[in-house]
Amino acid sequence: MNETAPVSRIRAIDVLRGAIMVLMAIDHVRVYSGQPAGGPEPGIFFTRWVTHFCAPGFVFLAGTSAFFYGLKLKNKAKLAGYLITRGVLLVLLELTLIRFAWTFNFNYSEFVLAGVIWMLGWCMIIMAAFIWLRPWIVGIAGLAIIVGQQAFAHVPKLLPAVEQTSFGRFWEFIYPSGFEPVQGVTVLYVLVPWIGVMAAGYGFGLILLQEPQKRNRLCRLIGLLAILLFIIIGSIIILRQPSAPDEQPFVFQLLNQRKYPASFLYILMTLGPLIALIPFAEKVRGWFANVFTTFGRVPFFYYLLHIPLIHVSALAVNFIRDGNMHQELYVTAPYTWMPPEHQWNLLLLYLVFMIDVVILYFVCRRYEKHKFSHPESKWMKYI
Repeated sequence: MNETAPVSRIRAIDVLRGAIMVLMAIDHVRVYSGQPAGGPEPGIFFTRWVTHFCAPGFVFLAGTSAFFYGLKLKNKAKLAGYLITRGVLLVLLELTLIRFAWTFNFNYSEFVLAGVIWMLGWCMIIMAAFIWLRPWIVGIAGLAIIVGQQAFAHVPKLLPAVEQTSFGRFWEFIYPSGFEPVQGVTVLYVLVPWIGVMAAGYGFGLILLQEPQKRNRLCRLIGLLAILLFIIIGSIIILRQPSAPDEQPFVFQLLNQRKYPASFLYILMTLGPLIALIPFAEKVRGWFANVFTTFGRVPFFYYLLHIPLIHVSALAVNFIRDGNMHQELYVTAPYTWMPPEHQWNLLLLYLVFMIDVVILYFVCRRYEKHKFSHPESKWMKYI
């Protein structure tokens, strides 16, 4: 296969990535609404569950985008340089601007978050080394990391006892191993298995290079096999567990997979449908698809904008409801707790979500037009 052949932009990537960004906003409005991250009530459970597709899809498609950007550049050294510089930028923004947007709190010694953008940045930096391998090798390595991720928990234990604690603190950024992380830093997203997800997405680019009919057939096959594997393995695990009087319904147990760190079943559950939908996303047309495409073409701009917008919206809603913005509830966002009397109901949550997405669309559409009409602006490649 000629990996340097010119390729057109894969529309499905933009559509699906845009849909992911919209779903992400639901979860982040939920954070500021005070609603829990899931629960026994179907409305709350599925409000959280539907957003599980965001992180896996975004990281996977970031790997695929890196593959196609490499084909465009036709220079792996330039691709590696881009991944490193953009990765460093993402890490710095997570620790500064994004952290402030979440909290509106200037006391950085009180709370620092290693969140999804932190993880994405470091994965890009690591991918700068992976891209020197053949894409199919990168993809297989990614799958191996996803499947064998629990082996990473034992790495610190291979060291002498005197070195385990100090190294273990660092290793908590890679994979949870039972050690205390660096003081003052909350690790939400570790790097494993996410670097595996990005590497798998990079290798998946080879499939998207196939002629459309074969590509669609492979996407449906891979996606449906992942879904089937998730259902079979997940069901077996649940059925082998002893029943408890207060256990959730079977479907809830099956869908309630571990996200932190993302388990193998969690990744199957989320990436399977995403891959299976690629043939449909490539063909979908109309204004609804165009909205997703706009978001998908400027995803990081959307991300930088949506958190402060949702935060300000939450303060406004609180003031209208209670006469008090309750900013004190958000100083460690996205880790928030809200008294029941201040929590929003789901109707209000989704109303705020829809209003904010409409605002984001008009701003992102304007930025998209400016970005793609000024290809000479190098800095816009990073935002």
